[in-house]
Amino acid sequence: MAKQWMISAPSPDCEALACRLRVPSAIAQVLINRGLSLDGTGEAFLFPQLKDLHPPQLLPGASEAAARIVDAINAKTKIVLYGDYDVDGTTGVAILWHMLRQAGAEVTFYVPHRIDEGYGLNLEAVKRLVEDGAGMIVSVDCGITAVDIAKVLKDAGVTLIITDHHAPHAELPDAAAIVHPTVGGTYPNPHLSGAGVAFKLAWAIAQRLSGADRVTTEFRELLRELLPLAAIGTIADVVPLVGENRIIARHGLSALPSSSLPGLRLLIESAGLGGCTKTPLPLGGEGRVRGTISGYDVGFKLAPRINAAGRMGHARLAIELFTRADADRAREIALYLEEHNRSRQATERQIAKQAYEMIERDNLASDARRAIVLASPGWHAGVIGIVAARVVGRYHRPTVMIALNNGEGQGSARGIQHFDLADALSSCSRHLLAYGGHAMAAGLRIAADGVDAFTEAFVAEANNRLTGDDLVDKLRLDAQVILKEMTLPTAEALVGLGPFGIGNPKPKFATDWLDLAYEPRCVGANQDHLQVSFQQNGTRIKGIGFGLGGAIEDLKQHRRCRVAFEPIINDFNGRRSVELQILDFQFPT
Repeated sequence: MAKQWMISAPSPDCEALACRLRVPSAIAQVLINRGLSLDGTGEAFLFPQLKDLHPPQLLPGASEAAARIVDAINAKTKIVLYGDYDVDGTTGVAILWHMLRQAGAEVTFYVPHRIDEGYGLNLEAVKRLVEDGAGMIVSVDCGITAVDIAKVLKDAGVTLIITDHHAPHAELPDAAAIVHPTVGGTYPNPHLSGAGVAFKLAWAIAQRLSGADRVTTEFRELLRELLPLAAIGTIADVVPLVGENRIIARHGLSALPSSSLPGLRLLIESAGLGGCTKTPLPLGGEGRVRGTISGYDVGFKLAPRINAAGRMGHARLAIELFTRADADRAREIALYLEEHNRSRQATERQIAKQAYEMIERDNLASDARRAIVLASPGWHAGVIGIVAARVVGRYHRPTVMIALNNGEGQGSARGIQHFDLADALSSCSRHLLAYGGHAMAAGLRIAADGVDAFTEAFVAEANNRLTGDDLVDKLRLDAQVILKEMTLPTAEALVGLGPFGIGNPKPKFATDWLDLAYEPRCVGANQDHLQVSFQQNGTRIKGIGFGLGGAIEDLKQHRRCRVAFEPIINDFNGRRSVELQILDFQFPT
């Protein structure tokens, strides 16, 4: 699909900010595009400090939950952490497990099977936990819609603490405490991840046990050790990486290579990141330069391996990896996750191919259908969320993928800007057995015979809420630059603005007209990548376009083009240079 370039206009404050921060003008423009200004917010963004984390007392329900949990610890009550099976949930459970274990609690964990039990608190599972002697259940990254389960636990005399960040329904569960950034009060960071909520609760527990806002040295060291887990959950759950989330992600990534947790160390090793060190970059940042671990590494190397447990097997192994596993057991689990991740990749490719064929065959991406709903009995419920994201990337429409089994469907949805998935599913709830999630990602359960009615209702919601312009893939570019601006110090400084994600996207730029310096060529096993060398006013620079091999004939014909790109650093044989990762071309008309 053709992309619409949206190049930010040069700011009149750009040069002043560049002078003040002593950075290139391209860096200053990127900062301004992220909402920073001359009032000092630039320094806070460039140098995020742990001291700027919001105190846990501000998080609604955290103080009450900490008090009840400490009372349970003192009473020797059996505590069960009931988590979600994704990365955010498994890391959140691990955070609380370590804090409670250090506090001397009798604590265990439970995570449902993605396919057999589905998302959230499960009635049969909860009943078994009660029969096994659980006196307190603490949900992690789930539970905010578990109204019926809360009643069952209250009748059984079991204390329920809910920690979650998903959108609540109209009726809230009757729990002893609900820890949630948008329920029961106002929190400065409404986009806290599930692992972030767990980290804040762990901090509040440490304060309660320390008898002061300033925790003991022992607890402070533990919280620093748990910060990488919070960072992994935050990045993997694709919450906005601004403000407090940026602090958690930045400092957690920095501490990740030196983690003392055997499971984390072996996960890093299995992902091929074992040689990473904490190498400072310009502006105080850290990135995937000289062997550091970046947000990209978490999102595309570590998180998929963690998720593989829940998608292809059982997520309890991921939690075990981060909690009670010693070095030998951690190595065994890491190898298991590696194997399952490869299986997940193969299954994902197969389902994606089928999905694309269905869409093209039935013309499901026409302007008359501004959302896509696909269902099949042959799909693996553990990977359909990833495929839904791929479909969104190709067709730029809200997408729901449903795996059908025994008369029921389990679905995953991914969205686009200007379309709130959670709200849209609420409008279609009469066709669903259950649903929940965020504006950009959600899950659902549905009766197989209700799929057709849901499909038409969901597409109608999209048709009413989205315009034709919303369906155009927009390439938002930070500035138009000349090639000689893309120096190595500038590229390193741009890496230092990470970690990148929603709210802080990777810097992207546009060029004016460039000429070809040499003949372009296709590379890669399938010859589908494009290798180009450009020149402009005496400056030459190489470019690589992944998946853009189809543009080679246009390049050869026109010999000139404009390029949308991300600057990347090529570190080959000790020689470091800047290259362009090509995102799109524009040719003369």
